[in-house]
Amino acid sequence: MKKRQVRLECTICKSINYLTFRNAKTAPEKLELNKFCKKCRKVTPHKESKAK
Repeated sequence: MKKRQVRLECTICKSINYLTFRNAKTAPEKLELNKFCKKCRKVTPHKESKAK
């Protein structure tokens, strides 16, 4: 099982708010979740961006 650490970036303000893991083998597409953004102060869609 290949777990990969990913960063979740707000699609509105482009700030990186969350770090999480996902299984790259079972979910090859990019992760997109609705999360609370501290900068926007509301729930916004967050997309996966590259982890360092």
